[in-house]
Amino acid sequence: MARLAAARYGKDNVRVYKVHKDEATGTQSVTEMTVCCLLEGQIETSYTEADNSVVVATDSIKNTIYIKAKEHPVNPPELYAAHLGQHFLDKYPHINVANIKVIVHRWTRINIDGKPHPHSFYRDGNETRNVEARVSREAGIELKSAIQGLQVLKSTGSAFYGFVRDEYTTLGETWDRILSTDVDATWTWKTFPTAAAVEQGVERFDQAFEAARTITLKTFAEDESASVQNTMYKMCEEILEKAAEVESVGYSLPNKHYFEIDLSWHKGYKNTGKDAEVYAPQSGPNGLIKCEVARS
Repeated sequence: MARLAAARYGKDNVRVYKVHKDEATGTQSVTEMTVCCLLEGQIETSYTEADNSVVVATDSIKNTIYIKAKEHPVNPPELYAAHLGQHFLDKYPHINVANIKVIVHRWTRINIDGKPHPHSFYRDGNETRNVEARVSREAGIELKSAIQGLQVLKSTGSAFYGFVRDEYTTLGETWDRILSTDVDATWTWKTFPTAAAVEQGVERFDQAFEAARTITLKTFAEDESASVQNTMYKMCEEILEKAAEVESVGYSLPNKHYFEIDLSWHKGYKNTGKDAEVYAPQSGPNGLIKCEVARS
């Protein structure tokens, strides 16, 4: 006998752009997002009996994403995700959970002659601000915030030594190496009972994002890193200290390798160790280091 063990459905890759126009100053601000909304609930018969009477069409879900962006602020994305998810529970009694993911793409204001331009922006990298919300009748609103795709590199100030050496080891120890990674940092908030609770004290979300980004960059740059593991743990500790309502912090950091090139075969050029200047960036394989740090 077969049974439906789990099911969710909805609309993915909904691109949304919203502009805020300050009539008093003539300044405009823009937000561009990619939104995913997947619903769960009493929808089993749509799978098992071809009963579409329980299906909120995914096109209707797409339309709702746009309408809620018109009705509510989209910044911070945590608040927009909470309002969007709560709508589906309030509107449809047979829907029990709304899973929302929001990816915010960077648009940075252009400075002209040292002054911020009122309505012109540029894309300064692939870094995104992400939010995942699980809005549930039983469990309330569970929120995860994230930084993804923040590419960083330091040309010195990183080491790696003292690791296990055995018959499988060829890697040499180093006390000075290039360290580069694409930051994927996620922090999990305490559970909120309602969207109204998310809105109360809403400034917490931008504050935590700015703190997490600043801590990540500052620790990466200043830490005399003995390993990626130790550096990421320090980042987690400091974010937990700064954001009182965050329950846990996690990082996923690929170690993007830059290998020295031995050029001694050409005119005796020294290009290893302290003489290394020219490197070969590697696309793979790469190390991948992850951790999650929670409050005691």
